[in-house]
Amino acid sequence: MDKKIIVIGSGFASLSAACYLAKAGNKVTVFEKNASVGGRARRLSKEGFHFDIGPTWYWMPGVFEKFFGDFGKKVADYYDLEKLSPAYDVYFEGNEKVTISDNLDDIAATFEKIEKGSEKKLRSFIKEAQDNYAIAVDKMVYKPGDSPLELVTTETIARVGQFFSTISQEVRKRFKNPKLVKILEFPVLFLGAKPSDTPSFYSFMNFADFGLGTWHPKKGMFSVVEAMKDLAIELGVEIITNATISKILVENKKTVGVTVNGKIEYADIVVSGADYHHSEQLLDEQHRMYSEKYWDKKIFAPSSLLFYVGFDKKLENVSHHTLFFDTPFEPHAREIYDTKEWPKEPLYYASFPSKTDSFFAPEGKEAATFLIPIAPGLEDTEIIRKKYFDILIERLEKSTQQSLKQNIIFVESYCVNDFVKDYNSYKGNAYGLANILTQTAFLRPKIKSRKVRNLFFTGQLTVPGPGVPPSLISGKIVSEKIIKEFSI
Repeated sequence: MDKKIIVIGSGFASLSAACYLAKAGNKVTVFEKNASVGGRARRLSKEGFHFDIGPTWYWMPGVFEKFFGDFGKKVADYYDLEKLSPAYDVYFEGNEKVTISDNLDDIAATFEKIEKGSEKKLRSFIKEAQDNYAIAVDKMVYKPGDSPLELVTTETIARVGQFFSTISQEVRKRFKNPKLVKILEFPVLFLGAKPSDTPSFYSFMNFADFGLGTWHPKKGMFSVVEAMKDLAIELGVEIITNATISKILVENKKTVGVTVNGKIEYADIVVSGADYHHSEQLLDEQHRMYSEKYWDKKIFAPSSLLFYVGFDKKLENVSHHTLFFDTPFEPHAREIYDTKEWPKEPLYYASFPSKTDSFFAPEGKEAATFLIPIAPGLEDTEIIRKKYFDILIERLEKSTQQSLKQNIIFVESYCVNDFVKDYNSYKGNAYGLANILTQTAFLRPKIKSRKVRNLFFTGQLTVPGPGVPPSLISGKIVSEKIIKEFSI
């Protein structure tokens, strides 16, 4: 191939696609509307503190190794990884905390202490999850989503029942203690849907959790973005920031380029890693595949209310990753997916990366990121943000038994309006489309436009789905489709 290709956006999927397409011999230019690369995975720096704005979890390390390996590189060539021990803490009602270790033996022992007989059940469950992981990664997630036949293998046929039962059902068959149930339902939240709506085949996320472990790239997830940027540049990719695309140009039902900062940039192929809905808004209506009605009916993953907080002291009784399940899960889930309202008693997640990595905060201080999952499209005001920050801090103080309000140096917040402004995100969603059965694989928006030749899409709204590893894979999928089509 020797084509001029424009990639819109510089998130994980876009950078992945750009690398593969450049390796194939194409002239690739990435246009990013923001001042730095990374899409949702940018970095916030303030008063000596640093925060990953978006993703903070590093799971499925083999996907990252595979990506860099495709270019004759290793992860270690670009950044250092540390396996977190413990992986994370979980707080429940009554200030009770469960620590999830960095290995299955210790986790199984923890389960057994909480519920007699659960160690054997957990090992069996994780063995099934490991088998599902191998099938998912080797047989499914690298498929382009063109046909349902992609999912038909001897292995998937044998597990067809797992696509019609749910994670909640499978977990609750085995475990009765509500704390263990919540811990085992937690990983599928990365897929953007309720455990009660997520096929049990996705238990492979439990293997990613307990089997493969939780890792930390030194200096955070933005170091992965920087690594991909460096690789892209090594491969000859041109990356231009502060570049707003206002139009995808079409002539004779074929894309011929884009309008960027008011200037026309011509190309043979355009790949958009921007929000899929927004990408189609850059086309005239007759060239769009999906209507507003289509998008409105889709089940989106949550948006998020995020707080980035600098503390003037080290915090006690928290780990690098800490989950707060100190209120009931079901009401909050209904408020996200069903009633679509601000939660009355929200669950939340906190990251304290300075517990592991001194880069994130000045000596003796603590950097903290807090995340409350919320329904997309909610009203977003400073008054609402402050209300929830006050709720969060009071509960944090209670759960961890320490006084914190007077130790706050600053608070920065990020919510629905920011997702729309910075990422043109549909209704301010944070994670794309939920990975429920009716939105899996070939049922997701297509990576190739059916109405405009030479126009392709990548990212969390197309295959294989939400999350950082799937985004890396999405970039590979779209590049392989382009290379196959234009190398004939």
